[in-house]
Amino acid sequence: IVLHYGYIYFIHPLSDLYKGIQSSDSGVRCDSLKQLACVSTDVTFAQEFISRDGHSLLVKIVEDADESVPFSLMDHGIVSWENLSAVFIKKIANFVNAKVLDASIQQVSLAILESMVLSSSSLFQQVKQEVTLERLLSHLQVTNQQIQTKAMALLMALLQTAGDADRQVRMNIIHSSASVGDEMAHYLYVLQSVTLNHLEPRMRMPLDSYNQDQREILHGLRQAAFETESENSLSHERRRSLCAKEFKKLGFSNNSNPGQDLLRAPPGLLALDTMAYFASRYPDAYSRFVLENSSREDKHECPFARSSIQLTLILCEILRIGEPPSETGSNYHPIFFSQDRLLEELFCVCIQLINKTWKEMRATQEDFDKVMQVVREQITRTLSSKPTSLELFKNKVNALNYSEILKLRQTERLHQEETLAPPVLELKERLKPELLELIRQQRLNRLCQGTLFRKISSRRRQDKLWYCRLSPNHKVLHFGDVEEDTETPPIESLQEKIPVADIKALLTGKDCPHMKENKGKQTKEGLDLAFSITYDVEEYSLNFIASSRTDFCLWTDGLSVLLGRDMSSECMRSELDILLSMEIKLRLLDLENVPIPDCAPPVPKPPSNFNFCYDLSQAEQ
Repeated sequence: IVLHYGYIYFIHPLSDLYKGIQSSDSGVRCDSLKQLACVSTDVTFAQEFISRDGHSLLVKIVEDADESVPFSLMDHGIVSWENLSAVFIKKIANFVNAKVLDASIQQVSLAILESMVLSSSSLFQQVKQEVTLERLLSHLQVTNQQIQTKAMALLMALLQTAGDADRQVRMNIIHSSASVGDEMAHYLYVLQSVTLNHLEPRMRMPLDSYNQDQREILHGLRQAAFETESENSLSHERRRSLCAKEFKKLGFSNNSNPGQDLLRAPPGLLALDTMAYFASRYPDAYSRFVLENSSREDKHECPFARSSIQLTLILCEILRIGEPPSETGSNYHPIFFSQDRLLEELFCVCIQLINKTWKEMRATQEDFDKVMQVVREQITRTLSSKPTSLELFKNKVNALNYSEILKLRQTERLHQEETLAPPVLELKERLKPELLELIRQQRLNRLCQGTLFRKISSRRRQDKLWYCRLSPNHKVLHFGDVEEDTETPPIESLQEKIPVADIKALLTGKDCPHMKENKGKQTKEGLDLAFSITYDVEEYSLNFIASSRTDFCLWTDGLSVLLGRDMSSECMRSELDILLSMEIKLRLLDLENVPIPDCAPPVPKPPSNFNFCYDLSQAEQ
């Protein structure tokens, strides 16, 4: 006697149920199916019912009518799911795809399809063709929690069973802008969170030093990196010394007992899993990383184990492993749907990125935290661009080197200071003409003051001085020889002059006539400071060699202004940036309700005595 359901067997004999589900009376058939649902979970009853070919009768009922049947009979493993017909699968899929249907029927149908997908690759192909991703995700939007759970289970089964080609098809659906709305993005995010959170137990669990399997994985990392002599022939002390030395090369802080490094949770055992995955999946890259750094000086080596533990923690934080999905979250990573083991594959790419960034930063052990901050930024920025494959992520994150990170930080700092905000840029453009005019006037005033130049003779002896200045009305250039101790000669003492109207061109560098005459003899410094003006006809020119780059910029800018051209020197650009920055800061000052006087405040009276001094040494302390 079967104790659990024995009383049911006596009240409702199996033959009565078998006849009842074949009845033409819909009421009798419905009651019989309900009774059958109660007893079908018992394995003894299921064996007897299936031996009478009862499951085939249930399949036919589903194919012919829209009724829910007790398919818990299949849970006992007595009959294979592959015996079901294509018509039956299509009928169950229609129940799932229907927009309006009894919730209990859809719940059972989702469960049946999930079991089919997990049981056979051929059934997976049929279910994939019949059930659309959009319709499946719509079941996640209903209020019925049981349907949401079953729909999520089927979706995960489809994604986990999909091969590379099938996964790519889903990726195309997921990335199509027409189908991925806010709600769909939310449920993709939920799916991602639920799946990644399966790693949480490993992340929360520290290494157990007495666990033989974990100890073997740890020693497997050492053996995979170094070709060691047979350890069995070594003495106990010699073997311990060798292991400690190799664990130190691997980058463990506690080389005599490396398990101590993995006691911190998170990342716990997940760090050991990622290291073991990298060593087994990419053995050449693993060996190259370890051997390359073990051959460097101690302070310059990038510690593999320490980097791996910290990287695993960073990836857990970025992927939010261990955090329950938010009710409003929608930030999913498309790369998640293209990888079976996203965390491990990301780790394999990023641990090599750490070694690359370490070398770019010329880092030492003291810079470890700085390097990891840069690597975190590289990973975060790359994932924010939504790469759709691991290869695309790898290319992008490697292109985002240390120098690019510094440039991005500088740009963002300027944006944060509102320097590059659109309204500020517009204000700059409005202020620029006024400030350029100010610089032009300064250049002309500087030319009016004049400058002392040295003459270069054919023998390259700097034996003479001459002075050049612009007339106050900006119409004539006056120049002439002067004595060495002359500071600012009066304009009347300069005998030579050139009307500005007669100046034809301004030449600089190797285009100057006096540079062409001494071609091959001039230094780069001389070329950078040389300029000439041609006047009247081409063969007449006034040649200059400035004493400094500042004088060169002042004179070439001033002469350009006289000729009606734009100034182009680096000094002009620097001064314009400074003036714009000052003016922008003044314009952006919050002066609301601050009275601004019409005239400057009066200068206070001087103190009665000056017997006081500020003690700078106190300030430094």
